[in-house]
Amino acid sequence: MSAAEVARELDVTQANASYHLRLLDRAGLIRVVGEERIRGGMARRYRFEPSSQPSVMRDIHQDLGAVAHAPLFAALASAMRERGTRWAPGPGVNTDADMWVSPEIWQQVVTLVGHASQLLHESAEPSRTKGTVHVSMSAALFRMDDASSPP
Repeated sequence: MSAAEVARELDVTQANASYHLRLLDRAGLIRVVGEERIRGGMARRYRFEPSSQPSVMRDIHQDLGAVAHAPLFAALASAMRERGTRWAPGPGVNTDADMWVSPEIWQQVVTLVGHASQLLHESAEPSRTKGTVHVSMSAALFRMDDASSPP
């Protein structure tokens, strides 16, 4: 999407959308996938870069520890509260899990959810494209650190 499209979709100013898209691009979370001339100016089109997300979470944890994830989880919870008000009939999946599994099962689950996320992002169409449905996916998979939990 371009900054103008993001601004319309999120009901924010184009300047605000453009600023945040540039920050996300610099952070490697999105990338420029094209440019087009519009009214004498140049509009960049951006796409989410799903392959960068797992390494970002790993880097944050290595640099700052688990506490650094608190803003991420707060943002996920906020997005789910807002999106949940627009839940439509049809197939879906939700889960909440805090359990013990083998390392092999854990790796298989992480891989499968990663593939699902990548498939969604690679298949994304522009907003409101005819024949598409508006969907939501929020996921945070991580190993638990029992040594840091309160007694």
